[in-house]
Amino acid sequence: MTQPLALVLYERLLPGTQVVNRLQDLGYRVLTVNGLEPLIESATREKPMLVVADLVARRINVTEAISKLRLDPATSHIPVIAFADEKNAQLQAAARDAGATLVVNEAAVVTHLEQFLEQALSLD
Repeated sequence: MTQPLALVLYERLLPGTQVVNRLQDLGYRVLTVNGLEPLIESATREKPMLVVADLVARRINVTEAISKLRLDPATSHIPVIAFADEKNAQLQAAARDAGATLVVNEAAVVTHLEQFLEQALSLD
């Protein structure tokens, strides 16, 4: 059986690598991307099961990336789990407005990733 693919968008090493490692522990293949265009291209080409994105970035407008995923018919169906520190409420709200499926607290993302995946991947 093939492993499901998750794309992970991050700049900050610590939370990004923790998410990657946890996804791998949960049986996912992981492809990391570090920019807007690589995310869109990889999501279109690789057809991942989901995207996990760190909202805190200097070189990437992550909310714009989420919005572009939502606007493209080829990627609009892909669930997006976005995370940021709870102090970044404005950034979290912007991610929700951009179309993130689930926006979670950075402190909880690794610990509760399995539950967040179930929630994001559940069909309505």
